[in-house]
Amino acid sequence: MKRLIFLKLGGSLITDKMGVEAVRTQLLSRLVREIAEAREACPEMQLLIGNGSGSFGHVAAARAGTRNGVHTTEQWFGFAQVSSAAARLNRLVTEALLAAGVPAVALQPSASAVCRRGRIESMAISPIRAALYAGIVPVIYGDVAFDSEIGGTIVSTEELMTAIAFELKPSWLLLAGQTRGVIDHQDQVIPVITQSNFGEVESMLGGSSGTDVTGGMASKVKGMLELVADQPQMAIRIFTGMINGNLKDVLLHHCGEETDVAAPGTIISAG
Repeated sequence: MKRLIFLKLGGSLITDKMGVEAVRTQLLSRLVREIAEAREACPEMQLLIGNGSGSFGHVAAARAGTRNGVHTTEQWFGFAQVSSAAARLNRLVTEALLAAGVPAVALQPSASAVCRRGRIESMAISPIRAALYAGIVPVIYGDVAFDSEIGGTIVSTEELMTAIAFELKPSWLLLAGQTRGVIDHQDQVIPVITQSNFGEVESMLGGSSGTDVTGGMASKVKGMLELVADQPQMAIRIFTGMINGNLKDVLLHHCGEETDVAAPGTIISAG
């Protein structure tokens, strides 16, 4: 039986968000190699990958103010610059996947996602479904989008994956980033977050380092809780991709394969 897993490679993981368009090339090469090895070990895994914009799209978007609307000629030029920057990083990710033997195809969100006041109203799912059926790994990314009320905006990778998840019903959404998971005041990973304990941990969740126009950890966790409340069949894991082998272990764990170590990070679930 096919197992559909969504995987986000965080912008803070694959780029240096304190720089400008700074890719962590060696780290990205290792991550895509682990993805290839996991797919080979678990052929029944269907995988959709999304990459964050990191020091590419976020820097350009913050400069142009694109998230809050696009109206003037200058703002539309910034909109185009953000689109170009986000696509450049996605191309590097896709090429790295192909070099590792993963049949990856980039699908540009701005070509199909339509927003209203900053929220995704519709998005083409058929190409993604067709890619998965063919055994191809679709690769999406945080991007600009046209907006029926404010002209244009930014859609984050998590927002896109949320919209797609409502249609395709994945069993897991895996968020690979820099941090080991959601961290408490004692620098320990919080193993599980549900709606019932979110109030206790919310004060421990800060913003993200570097330039990020889509919010920090607190807003992301809150959004993920809303998602699993709507889709209780799905759970989310936040974990680090900085440790060698972690990504492969997590993928195999959620594909039902035995691994030598317990899956790391924080699980967010409906309870």
